[in-house]
Amino acid sequence: MENMERNGIPKVPKRILTSLLASVSAGVVPRAGAPYIAIGRRDEIAALLSDLEAVNDGGGSMRFLIGRYGSGKSFLMQLIRGYALERDFLTADADLSPERRLYGTGGSGVATYRELMKNLASKASPDGGALSRIIARWIGELQSRVSAKGISPDSPAFADALGRAVSDDLREMEFLVGGFDFSRVITAYYRAYTDGDDDKRSACLRWLRGEYSTKTEARHDLGFSVSVIIDDDNWYDFLKLWAALSRTMGYRGLVVFVDECVNLYKISHRVSRENNYEKILSMFNDTLQGRAPGLALILGGTPQFLEDTRRGLFSYEALRSRLCDSRFALEGFKNLIGPVIRLRRLSDDELFALISRVTKLYAQQYGQEPRITEEQMVRFLQICLSRAGADSMITPREMLRDYMTVLNILMQNPNASFEDVVGSAVTLKTEAQLEEERELQAKPTPNKVTIDDIDF
Repeated sequence: MENMERNGIPKVPKRILTSLLASVSAGVVPRAGAPYIAIGRRDEIAALLSDLEAVNDGGGSMRFLIGRYGSGKSFLMQLIRGYALERDFLTADADLSPERRLYGTGGSGVATYRELMKNLASKASPDGGALSRIIARWIGELQSRVSAKGISPDSPAFADALGRAVSDDLREMEFLVGGFDFSRVITAYYRAYTDGDDDKRSACLRWLRGEYSTKTEARHDLGFSVSVIIDDDNWYDFLKLWAALSRTMGYRGLVVFVDECVNLYKISHRVSRENNYEKILSMFNDTLQGRAPGLALILGGTPQFLEDTRRGLFSYEALRSRLCDSRFALEGFKNLIGPVIRLRRLSDDELFALISRVTKLYAQQYGQEPRITEEQMVRFLQICLSRAGADSMITPREMLRDYMTVLNILMQNPNASFEDVVGSAVTLKTEAQLEEERELQAKPTPNKVTIDDIDF
């Protein structure tokens, strides 16, 4: 262990290390511990951190992270999420799916909002579920502010002064769309919190999380009428309210991560798909025109989601004209200031540094050095890069999954050598590829039209 620390690998907490290596082995993005295996992407990280500074100054931002499956979009999002939490931003993240969209009927729009609220995180609650805690922190800070004025918490004047402080902080919210009911529910939560009324507090949280389906049900539980509930049509307005309130509460802003946007591309119904793109256009205009102060939006998707002129964002002319590359943005030139960040393939040196880092973390996890030399790491990387198309298409996800498999086999089979594992795998894979090619050559290739090829 001391040797590993001398090699520049800090001691990683056991819980984080176990989760990190399990995630890498399964090919999923680690929820915690991403900085320990962050290699490359320095320019992309710097560009996104500059957005956080703009949000801290009261602006807004929106970025599209575009890359192939496994290229590191979700990993980069989790990395920036960790940096944002360290800098005292609030974060919220959600993956889109057929049940969660940016715009939809039957609850598919507000389902995204509910997922964001479930994953709302702060520095003190990095794993999500921070909604009640951030309000409690805000109330605690208001109490300290009132006490600093010389008013004793035991005096009758303290409650009145605290109520006025709450009203002062929420007054600006009332002038925003949905802000009056939003402020009213937050005030009701404060009163329930100070009075110890758990039922009323729970009802306020349900309204703030968008869990009421009718205003009648909300009125019954809250004890007062509200003119709106958070639904498919207005959930984004309340996201902007949370961004504004986060700054009032003492945070630096709200950073929202929306991943798997390719699910919007997969929507077969043209009108439904364009309604979702219209919502993206609204978000883009709001953040870049200063109408969403304190809000940063980061969306992740594939090149197909962005560039397909029939079903992607470029099929919607208003977005295509905003997001397409300039005719001066020639290949080979870097431009990370625009709204679209295209993730390049990691260089061979960066890929080697990545598997070297994972090897040292693996040794730290199991308390023994893996039976693999630096020359064998190079050999493994050469094998990965020798596959057809790997020079431009290889992704960190597939490479790390394969590498973790090699490390696991070597650890569990003491008699197996590196060449036994890697050599046999290469031979089998080559034979399988040849067999697949023979089958493809033997089969006719009719030009079929599927349901996904039709715009309704």
